[in-house]
Amino acid sequence: MDRHLSPSETAKRLGVSVKALRLYEQHKLVAPRRSMAGWRTYGPAELAALHQVLALKRLGLKLARIAALLSGRAVGLDLVLALQEQALGCEAAKTALALGLVRAARAKLARGEALTVDDLATLTMETTMTAKPDKENLKAIFDPLIAKHYEPADLEALRARNGTFDPADIQRQWDSVFAEARALMAKGNPAAPEAIALARRWLALTEQFTQGDSGLGQRAAAVWKDAMADPNAKDKLPIDPAMWAFVAEAMAALKGQSAA
Repeated sequence: MDRHLSPSETAKRLGVSVKALRLYEQHKLVAPRRSMAGWRTYGPAELAALHQVLALKRLGLKLARIAALLSGRAVGLDLVLALQEQALGCEAAKTALALGLVRAARAKLARGEALTVDDLATLTMETTMTAKPDKENLKAIFDPLIAKHYEPADLEALRARNGTFDPADIQRQWDSVFAEARALMAKGNPAAPEAIALARRWLALTEQFTQGDSGLGQRAAAVWKDAMADPNAKDKLPIDPAMWAFVAEAMAALKGQSAA
């Protein structure tokens, strides 16, 4: 018979709180079994469900979106594991590269050789920069591209318009959309209802920025495309050409659905 854990044992093994387990249960993300005495217990099926929740949560999805994705088995454990495998593989590759650079630098120093400017610049870039750059890093990436694609009058209008929004809230919404896009890419069907719903959210957020001005939308797209094409910037961005293409296909599916 498979072993079942109590809520406190489950929380300890997974590194979460018992309160969090109750919250996931309230969102119908996990349904613990009941013992003969009526106590909650968690077996393999429940732990598998919790793994999916925690994996998607780490990618930035909110509980409501996780519930929508997992309802009706839209995203199963194998797809979540595939998504994790892809993310961890990227992390492992970056870690291996960083470790190799550190070891090479130490070996050079051990030989009595000094590190060159190029050595130090590469070492710093590859071993200290995080995948999600801070505001200053993003500013360094996007400011030249914005100056390239936007007219001064456009920038002035955008500055006035942005004062009516909460930048932190907008950023959280975009982070959630990006994380959901990564999850749906693992499923591989941009015409699926979940992907079409994502396309609607993406367009709604874009509309907040452009206010229906197609020219602003085209300029924003040009900025992102240039950023993704820059070898020094592309690995620091929250999106990549594969996600861009997936969302474009989802938007095409949405347009086709609306025209039907």
